[in-house]
Amino acid sequence: MNRRVPMAAALCAAVLLLAPLHCCAQDEKAQAKPASTEKSTEAAPFPDSITQGAVTARGQQIAYTAIAGTITVGATDEQDAQLGMDGKPLPETQLALSAPRDPAEALPVARMSYVAYFKKDSKAQDRPVTFFYNGGPGSSTVWLHMGSLGPKHVVTDTDQHLPGAPYQLVDNPDTLLDVSDLVFIDAPGTGFGRLIGKDADKAFWGVDQDAGAFARFILRFLSKYNRWNSPRFLFGESYGTTRSAVLANLLASAHHVDLNGVILLSQILDFSVFLDYAERNPGVDLAYVLALPTYAATAWYHKKLTPQPPALEPFLKEVEDYALGPYEHALAQGTDLSDAEKQAVAEKLHDYTGLPVAYWVKAGLRVDGKEFAKNLADAEGLTTGRYDTRFTGPTVDPLSKGADYDPQSAAISSAYVSLLNDYMRRDLKYGEGQTYVPAIDLWEGPIRWDFSHKSNPLNQNARPDLLNLNVSGDLADAMKTNPRLKVMLNGGYFDLATPFFGAEYEEKHLPIPASLAKNIEYDWYEAGHMVYVREECRKQLHDRVAAFIKSALGGV
Repeated sequence: MNRRVPMAAALCAAVLLLAPLHCCAQDEKAQAKPASTEKSTEAAPFPDSITQGAVTARGQQIAYTAIAGTITVGATDEQDAQLGMDGKPLPETQLALSAPRDPAEALPVARMSYVAYFKKDSKAQDRPVTFFYNGGPGSSTVWLHMGSLGPKHVVTDTDQHLPGAPYQLVDNPDTLLDVSDLVFIDAPGTGFGRLIGKDADKAFWGVDQDAGAFARFILRFLSKYNRWNSPRFLFGESYGTTRSAVLANLLASAHHVDLNGVILLSQILDFSVFLDYAERNPGVDLAYVLALPTYAATAWYHKKLTPQPPALEPFLKEVEDYALGPYEHALAQGTDLSDAEKQAVAEKLHDYTGLPVAYWVKAGLRVDGKEFAKNLADAEGLTTGRYDTRFTGPTVDPLSKGADYDPQSAAISSAYVSLLNDYMRRDLKYGEGQTYVPAIDLWEGPIRWDFSHKSNPLNQNARPDLLNLNVSGDLADAMKTNPRLKVMLNGGYFDLATPFFGAEYEEKHLPIPASLAKNIEYDWYEAGHMVYVREECRKQLHDRVAAFIKSALGGV
């Protein structure tokens, strides 16, 4: 069951008539072999690994070449231009970039790890290439790589904590290789990648720094694999959607590289309505409003409502109308809201969420995600998930105000990290002698992410803190400067990290003319943040993304 709004009626009709993408034979070496085969023992000490594989997807046998390795990028466009494809300084710039006597004073570079999958016997200019990445910020792309649309996936079709190893990694019948080549990119400093040089963390760990690194990675990838005339798509999840907004605009405005489409999963563009920090942003109540439908979906899933609505989506439509109507109006009144009005709203919120009326009154009608996750099943001693509220786990501290951990992350993370490490070394023959870094704590660790963003005129005066970050203008600018750019928004009903209604609200408030609104497609799933962990939803994700790519190419 899903609620789906098409990009446009004409495009929906076109999707039904599309034939499979035409693939012509070509020299396999031209498709899979890098344009430059020089190896660096300095910037990229571990050589790329090239392996062969095959998978059956949608009834077709797909033979593919997999390449695991790294691409080195400079901290700025100017520094990057002085690096060869092997990551070493070009001969004519050797003096400028040669390492000083103290290695700690070397100019910063990022060696970014990736795995690319190329379908064999296909013509590059007719074959789309889709770049995948997770978010964090500070996360590798282990989640999308091992769970979504690659040729393999971790078996996780459950809302319970997985049994211990050995875990199951199987061929993915829902891989997107039937319509696109795939590139899974780890963010700077994560995966098998490394940061090198003076102040490299500051050079790459920030909104603009990160987007610049990904832009330079993509440009180098297009050169390395001769894919400059291939259709190009971005696929970002979570903070990866924030990155996609900035990156799409940056590629077009600074590098004259248009994209065919941007695929967003579990989106957040405006952090002023970030639910986790709602309490830190008094006077801004929109985060609570936009989270209400997710609370309702979660209560519906766990059967906490009396009476229980028979179907989810009609119920959610009712909740959405209430959220943007009476609920938002009540919060906007602040201290002018009478006790009688507060009681009436609390009773309605109880009907929609299952939380006690008295709790809503005591909370001032404002409950954030951690508080909801801690209290929905508190009577059973259970905490519900943040990334996927279908999951539950034992409450750590019965007296805590909010959830102390995320049961969904605890349930599946070991399987993803374990199987990524095994798969890379066993199947892709890469990673021997290296450590794969799944994530870096850039929120509470000793080094923090730089949330300032000055690339967009709307953010020229932004302070370097999270609650001021809003990249909606970047995506809007990308769409206005390239009116053919298509955008696909995907989200799960059971996602408390980036609530689906908030993502929809952001898209529908982009500063774009109404004529461009038809370029945006909305797709929702009965799953959480990582919609692909549920088998049914992974199949839906494949089919919808495949149709989106074909539509964006005009059915070619």
